[in-house]
Amino acid sequence: MREIVHIQLGAAGNNIGNKFWEVISDEHGVDPSGRWHGDSDLQLERINVYYNEASGGRFVPRAVCVDLEASTMDNVRSGPFGKLYRPDNFVFGESGAGNNFAKGKYTEGAELADTVLDVVRREAEGCDLLQGFQIVHSIGGGTGSGMGCLLLEKIREEYPDRIISTFTVIPSPKVSDAVVEPYNAVMALSHLIEASDETYIIDNEALHDICYRTLKLSAPSYGDLNHLICAVMAGVTTCIRFPGQLNADLRKIQVNMVPFPRLHFFIPGFAPLTSRGNAPYRAITVPELVHQLFDAKNLMAACDPRRGKYLTVASIFRGRMSTREVDEQMINIQDKNSSYFVEWIPNNVKTAVCDIPPRGMKICGTFIGNNTAIQELFKRIGEAFSAMFRRKAFLHWYTGEGMEEIEFNEAESNMQDLISEYQQYDVATGDDEDDTNDYDSDDDEE
Repeated sequence: MREIVHIQLGAAGNNIGNKFWEVISDEHGVDPSGRWHGDSDLQLERINVYYNEASGGRFVPRAVCVDLEASTMDNVRSGPFGKLYRPDNFVFGESGAGNNFAKGKYTEGAELADTVLDVVRREAEGCDLLQGFQIVHSIGGGTGSGMGCLLLEKIREEYPDRIISTFTVIPSPKVSDAVVEPYNAVMALSHLIEASDETYIIDNEALHDICYRTLKLSAPSYGDLNHLICAVMAGVTTCIRFPGQLNADLRKIQVNMVPFPRLHFFIPGFAPLTSRGNAPYRAITVPELVHQLFDAKNLMAACDPRRGKYLTVASIFRGRMSTREVDEQMINIQDKNSSYFVEWIPNNVKTAVCDIPPRGMKICGTFIGNNTAIQELFKRIGEAFSAMFRRKAFLHWYTGEGMEEIEFNEAESNMQDLISEYQQYDVATGDDEDDTNDYDSDDDEE
């Protein structure tokens, strides 16, 4: 058994997490009361990855729900799957983090952190073989960013050899609900660079575009956006939850996807995405899937992969299909687009195939790309951060909670370093011995 402990933080994290458990429960045949009503033993075979078995044959999600205000928890509890969760695993504060990273990390969040860690520890100790933690949060607000980073660091201290993967919703200027988002996001990203093993970057802007352009929804709700995110989350972990022909778990994805420890920010994607009206007119075949997976319009982070290069790619296919066809298509797409893959990592595409498709589909694919173009996204947040920080706007809200100004400087330079690392590998070619020396000499000058 390779169990995963799931932690959802803040309003965004809990709403996405709630949807995720609905999707997963449906795939494993678990109804809202935790009873199994599936139609195949395969659903039960590895159900322990995400669920604990309680008395009376109930399945309880191994999920810890955290927020600094109670209202989100009430929404989760009153939702259709509210009875599924273990009541002890709801941990919430009273006052909220008020969109403030410092409150989430140093004051309000710090008071709650030990309680959360106790719950996490209890879940982890109940596992036969804990593979790692998955954390769902957004880094625009206060709880997901501040308290998320605090928990990441504490979990990293206590379980140094376990994998921490985060599904991180980053703020985008088009879909913004707080003015201080750039502050919270840069502070959080600077912690994620150090504390997380794999981070799936999800961007509301890209999700909106998918809903408008591809799914033809005129007014997408957060429910629609969360459904897209859950499709990816379920896809990434399919191979651990169901038996398949080629399997991939969190560790295999990490080993194949992260060429340098700091560059672990992935762009997720999903296929097939078709509007309801269009669906009857298309046949979803393996070539069609592969074509869609690599299409910039299907990616859930708003950056254009054609402006950068793929360091590594993982694709996870679900459904009955021939592995040979999958391999042929993957090699085919690398040959055609070889200029978009770095040449100093040969064969940089990992493939996994799992036999069991999600509900209502015959075959589908999940895409995970590690592309240097993601620096555009970091630049975008970094510029908004610098614009406010130069004037020290809103700074008193953070220093008032015990933060130092130097932390802002450090976070900013950490992010700049990350961007320049991506740039360095973007221009690096296979035979540039002299290039590497240039980088070394730059360091010496500093």
